[in-house]
Amino acid sequence: MIQNKSEKVHVRTDVLDVIIDTRGGDIRQIDLPTYPVSLQKKDQAFRLMFSENNTYIAQSGLRHDKINGQAVSGVAPTHHEIYRAEQTEYLLNDGSDVLEVKLLWSGKNGITVEKIFTFYRNSFVFDVKHRVINQGNTSWVGRQYQQLRHSPISEERSWLRLPTYTGTAYFDGAYHKHKFSDVEDEPINMQVDGGWVAVLQHYFVSAWIPEKEEQNRFYSKVVKAAGEDQLLIGMLSNAQTVEPNSSAEFNRRLYAGPKIQGEMKEIAKGLDLSVDYGMFSIISKPLFWLLQWFHKLVGNWGLAIILVTVVVKLIFYKLSETSYKSMARMRKLQPRIKALQERFADDKQKLGQATWELYRKEKVNPAKGCLPILIQMPVFLALYWVLIESVELRQAPFMLWIHDLSLRDPIFVLPFLMGISMFVQFKLNPAPPDPMQAKIFAMMPIMMTIFMAFFPAGLVLYWLVNNILSIIQQYVITKRIEKEAF
Repeated sequence: MIQNKSEKVHVRTDVLDVIIDTRGGDIRQIDLPTYPVSLQKKDQAFRLMFSENNTYIAQSGLRHDKINGQAVSGVAPTHHEIYRAEQTEYLLNDGSDVLEVKLLWSGKNGITVEKIFTFYRNSFVFDVKHRVINQGNTSWVGRQYQQLRHSPISEERSWLRLPTYTGTAYFDGAYHKHKFSDVEDEPINMQVDGGWVAVLQHYFVSAWIPEKEEQNRFYSKVVKAAGEDQLLIGMLSNAQTVEPNSSAEFNRRLYAGPKIQGEMKEIAKGLDLSVDYGMFSIISKPLFWLLQWFHKLVGNWGLAIILVTVVVKLIFYKLSETSYKSMARMRKLQPRIKALQERFADDKQKLGQATWELYRKEKVNPAKGCLPILIQMPVFLALYWVLIESVELRQAPFMLWIHDLSLRDPIFVLPFLMGISMFVQFKLNPAPPDPMQAKIFAMMPIMMTIFMAFFPAGLVLYWLVNNILSIIQQYVITKRIEKEAF
């Protein structure tokens, strides 16, 4: 009996909740029970793949090679064919570490295909196998393919938050991002040994992974489906022959889950690169490693951020010390600079010459006062990407009212304290000679408080602790310099 209507097969493990359609064995939905949508919706699992309203699914199938240049139907199950399911509900029971889901397809010329999904306990990667059984009289020659299909998206951008990358990617020995907007204009079409193809989004990734060193043709294209242009990225294997009265297997793996760097590195070469810190990777990766190390030590990501801040401050201690000494000497020179301003009130050129001569004589460099900010900015931006890209810090609590360090402080206490710390720093610094500059600098703590109010709480925590350590260091140096005689 030929089936015309597909069924849904529901598979549940400890970390995956999957819906498989018997039409093509498509993976139509994946929920991640251990990753709730938000802290306010702890009982609602994050939905990684979906097929309602919009489309984000994983497909796989077999293609029979043409015979004498002619395509032959009914001898290989593409993602359009309907399989027969042994059952529609599967659960990984306690005491079991492996769960196997089998679908069966019967074709022409004595060809049958078993499509077998093998899930594992505590694993976001599972096997997808096609077993071709040839009971006919002629050889079967075909290939397997896998692809990820996604509806077009529009990235929401905000001046308050740098956009995270959502789009396709692939690895051919090097990591490449392939934006959705590039799929139509610059489609992928290349032979690759090993590697993987993927769809990335904030914190999560799905990736088809071939056997090591297996050669495939990677491709991407735009197809029309459900009244929209959908985007595909996939891979097609080389041909394999199945002789009469024999069988052969086509194997693949699908990773569908969070971007956990340590686990992904073990699953496939380069898969951990999907955690993309961009141009700040050279700083972000060591920062994340240090954060993880401290987190294992203290068990709290907020305390880990504080300890990392202390380490960073110690690394740049001598450089900051030089800067603070320069600012302390400038502060001590303020009465003499003010006298020069009164003396050359009507001649800006002579005032500038006299001021720079005073700086030269007393060996003071005003530019050194900018060093602390310049030193902090790369680390600040690198930590920003760590906080918004590392799933380990998603919904990570600190203490009291801070329940998620990757989101803004809900009651703005940390930004307010950071603003106060900036104001204290401003008071420790020498006043700018230009009154207009002085007013602008005086407004900076207020402007930065408003700006930082919408940044991740973990980032504001870093800035606050750094400011406090800087204030202590600068205060001690300033008092010491003030006791010195010029």
